[in-house]
Amino acid sequence: MIRVLLADDHGVIRDGLGRLIAGLDDIELVGTAADGHEAVARAAELEPDVVLMDLDMPGMDGIEATRRVLEGHPRIAVLVLTSFSDRARILGAVEAGACGYLLKDVEAEEVADGIRAAARGESPIDPRAARAIISAKSQPDPGDGLSAREGEVLALLVEGLPNKLIARRLEISEKTVKTHLTAIFRTLGVTDRTQAALWAERNGFTARRGGGA
Repeated sequence: MIRVLLADDHGVIRDGLGRLIAGLDDIELVGTAADGHEAVARAAELEPDVVLMDLDMPGMDGIEATRRVLEGHPRIAVLVLTSFSDRARILGAVEAGACGYLLKDVEAEEVADGIRAAARGESPIDPRAARAIISAKSQPDPGDGLSAREGEVLALLVEGLPNKLIARRLEISEKTVKTHLTAIFRTLGVTDRTQAALWAERNGFTARRGGGA
């Protein structure tokens, strides 16, 4: 019997997947979690064979939850089941250690087959996610497009500094900081400071020193 923990912040999804799993002879739902923190705690408590992990959850997202689950219990297979098909999230989940990536618009039987494949040590990947992974391997790291100064601004953003302190630290104006941030967001393909900081964390970004204002 394959023991599954389901992590999703939407009760309707948890109920629907719970009914799906309840109708299977070889898969058992041993617990649920409504956010990333709970997913990590429940995985440690229950030690399931597979964690079916959503990505967009409050408090701690599914990517960070995946990383923490596998740090403590590397034998658990984390299978992402989400509505997000953007490249950054797919790569973030894979880099965190997820064994597979399915989208929520798949058929119920595909979810069941994905759970079985994950439990066997395989990597069930939705074709749309697979294309993003293959594309990423053939493309340069977006961070390579940052100037040295933009790298310094991004590093200070990751430290949590507001624009005023970034300007003071780098001895440039706040307007220049905002200009750099706009360029950084465009280069990384993100829309705000939080997403930029998450990108930096997931990609092990280290600022390149030097460069002009």
